[in-house]
Amino acid sequence: MPTVFLVEDDEAIRGELSRLLGRYGYECLSSDDYENLADVILKADPQLVLLDINLPVYDGYCVCRELRRRSQIPVIIVTSRDSDTDELMSMNLGADDFITKPYNTQILLARIAAVMKRAYPSAPPQVLSHRGLQLDLARGEASCGEKTVELTKNEMKILHTLLSNRGHILTRGELMNALWQTDEFVDDNTLTVNVNRLRKKLESLGLNDYLVTKRGQGYLV
Repeated sequence: MPTVFLVEDDEAIRGELSRLLGRYGYECLSSDDYENLADVILKADPQLVLLDINLPVYDGYCVCRELRRRSQIPVIIVTSRDSDTDELMSMNLGADDFITKPYNTQILLARIAAVMKRAYPSAPPQVLSHRGLQLDLARGEASCGEKTVELTKNEMKILHTLLSNRGHILTRGELMNALWQTDEFVDDNTLTVNVNRLRKKLESLGLNDYLVTKRGQGYLV
């Protein structure tokens, strides 16, 4: 699952961005350590950085310059400053793209996908297909024919893990380990609830008995 580091000092905007990207298959990281931001980002090793310009301690230009000096990690500037000078300076400092607030969320997602595709041309496919089902990792959606359902982050992780191991039984412990990377505590009952919800969504697509339970062993597709 691609990881995006959010550099945004407005907690409300950061939370909104994190929820949006989470719904479309991205894992989000952030930090309030604005004094050592470049070090924190490089240590986290994300696949992409969304970087605001107006920040405490050092502005986004300084952070971008330091990141580019030490790494080729993709950087998209996301800011309310929309002058040509700001965009030109961002490009000159090595940013991969520039988008202004308020932004259309679909445009932001498209820009992120485009930058990721350029930066990681050999990355795994963003759409997995199996037995009539298509899982769109970027959009967080499952579809079959003309029917589409939106998946929660946990539902998507479960389905992604099962599809990545298609034909093989995965134990409940293995699925819980896949979900453990979220910020939420995942216990055995939580897994059961998420699997049941995922099964109902697949059935709404006409995919009855797609997710198979092997009693005492686990699940497979």
